[in-house]
Amino acid sequence: MKKFSLLFLILTSIFTLTISFSHAQIYKKKNVTALLGAFSDEVKLLEQSVSHKRVRVVHGIPFTTGKLNGRKVVIALTGIGKANAAMTTTLMLQTFRPAQVLFTGIAGGLNPALLPGDIVIGKEVTYHDFGYITFQKQATRQTRNPITNEFNPADFPADSLLLSLAQQAVDRVTFESSDKARRAPKVIQGRIVTGDVFVSSEEKVQQLIADFGADATEMEGATVAQICWQQQVPCLVIRSLSDKANGSAREDMLQFLKIAAQNSAALVKETVRSIR
Repeated sequence: MKKFSLLFLILTSIFTLTISFSHAQIYKKKNVTALLGAFSDEVKLLEQSVSHKRVRVVHGIPFTTGKLNGRKVVIALTGIGKANAAMTTTLMLQTFRPAQVLFTGIAGGLNPALLPGDIVIGKEVTYHDFGYITFQKQATRQTRNPITNEFNPADFPADSLLLSLAQQAVDRVTFESSDKARRAPKVIQGRIVTGDVFVSSEEKVQQLIADFGADATEMEGATVAQICWQQQVPCLVIRSLSDKANGSAREDMLQFLKIAAQNSAALVKETVRSIR
């Protein structure tokens, strides 16, 4: 019995190492940074700062390449929602092999201390609309990695280096304040939750705070983070608040979208400057 257990352990270890080695060979990174956004207003703010610009269309999706603050970049519009974000992110990784991925854009604020124009750097991102019952009848929020067949983390952590570079970049950026805030924009590291729903309900806001301790909500970030996690590509989600996800969210988003998009893009561009 002991010999069988030892043999099983050895075979399991070999199998695990084989999967890890094969996984490492799947993705070969290039010296380029990928930048993604869900709205055209968010993406144009990045594209207009790119030099040596070229556009390559992959399966109907335009990808802009060039240099931004001395760094080779590839920029794309994902469109709204998890499925669109997954499609664009996958095509980008497959075609351009970026060394890291940054997501820029607007979000609904959940943290009561934050106002439109403030920024949440995603220290961790997670889904608020995903749930699963295992074969052992255990409820979980964890997605499953199809490469390893193991559970992903429930919360996808930001890459520590990108997180540090973004935090350092904050002091070098002049952010635009909204009339509603009447103060300099705040920048925090926090938890961002993702779901295929535009949150515009105070009741839902309180639920997301209670269930997830979330600071902001949006519709793409965790999808991008999951794909990057599974391919072992460093990722960071940066969001500036356009509204407070309450009953006036739609009106506030239209009013503060421009300021929020500018603040998020400004921090992303300054972070890119520091990547080596």
